[in-house]
Amino acid sequence: MPILNRAAELQGEVAEWRRHLHTRPELLFAVENTAAFVEMKLREFGIDEIVTGLGRTGVVGLIRGNLGEGRTIGLRADMDALPMTETSGVPWASTTSGKMHACGHDGHTAMLLGAAKYLSETRNFRGAVAVIFQPAEEGGGGGNEMVKDGMMERFAIEEVYGMHNMPGMPVGEFGTRVGAIMASTDEFTITLQGRGGHAAQPHKTIDPIVIGAQIVGALQTIPSRTADPLASVVVSVTKFNAGFAHNVIPEQAVLAGTVRTLRPDVRDMAELRIREISQNIAAAFGATAQVRYGRNYPVTVNHPAETAHAIDAASIIAGEAKVTADIEPMMGGEDFSYMLLSRPGAFIFLGNGETAGLHNPNYDFNDEAIPHGISYWVKLAETRLAA
Repeated sequence: MPILNRAAELQGEVAEWRRHLHTRPELLFAVENTAAFVEMKLREFGIDEIVTGLGRTGVVGLIRGNLGEGRTIGLRADMDALPMTETSGVPWASTTSGKMHACGHDGHTAMLLGAAKYLSETRNFRGAVAVIFQPAEEGGGGGNEMVKDGMMERFAIEEVYGMHNMPGMPVGEFGTRVGAIMASTDEFTITLQGRGGHAAQPHKTIDPIVIGAQIVGALQTIPSRTADPLASVVVSVTKFNAGFAHNVIPEQAVLAGTVRTLRPDVRDMAELRIREISQNIAAAFGATAQVRYGRNYPVTVNHPAETAHAIDAASIIAGEAKVTADIEPMMGGEDFSYMLLSRPGAFIFLGNGETAGLHNPNYDFNDEAIPHGISYWVKLAETRLAA
């Protein structure tokens, strides 16, 4: 069947909500205005129970079905924006310099609100649906904070589902896969301590810049010569800070970057090799290397049964031909991973059409995707909570 008629009817209204949120982006946990807007809408819909302040600024609404008691499933959207200046030029562009919705979280929030409105009107299911609006996906680990705040237990959530828009995928299409679908996101900082001196007398120094350059190259042997060629791993040095004058070799250099993997064992290997390579190369030149390695979001891993449920719901809406059930994993990270560690569930991508890419200053969520996203959420809830 195509998108739901009611979802199509709601598109204009939901797009207005989305554009309202787009003009007012907020970062990390400081999403008080966005959370207040979500709460206001949920109250307008007559949601049975609304809890605010979960995971600091998260909001959860509980919608009970009319078909009797049953399990509770969670549907999650993220609310925060990115610290970027928008250049899209759309009439509803960000009104705050240095902040913009460059990842479509405004669209995710609006679509889940649209689904909440639909489900609160129909309640054609058994049990309950928890609509989860999460702060701080962009680096703050808001999903983890909501889990640690007892959200799953408080609402007796048994399964949890997430969705993200995908530029380049046609509107109306979906993609997911069993297992790892998005990468872990680790960060490292390497501080090299050498001996500074006059640039005309390098033999009297221990040059941390030369040492750092050796380390940058050597780190690329982790994916090319240490990891199994079939195992995905990315090691990117994204910062190299050293020096202050043309004629001075500095005492210190600092390198930093990120590691992305799809398997825990590869993640462990990458951390170990970064430490070994940095410290041993530094020692060979008579310098020292201090390595700080921070583990951030874990791998986002879809559970088999719940992924099948997500594929079934998407296929009902889009047709099997427009649902990719074995989409290539992405090496970007996603803190929905914490919710999937807490409960079985699945993450799915929704086509955003030929728009600018995510985290691009020209990006804007495609409002044509709204009825498809609403329809997916509704059909997933109704099929998982069928009488």
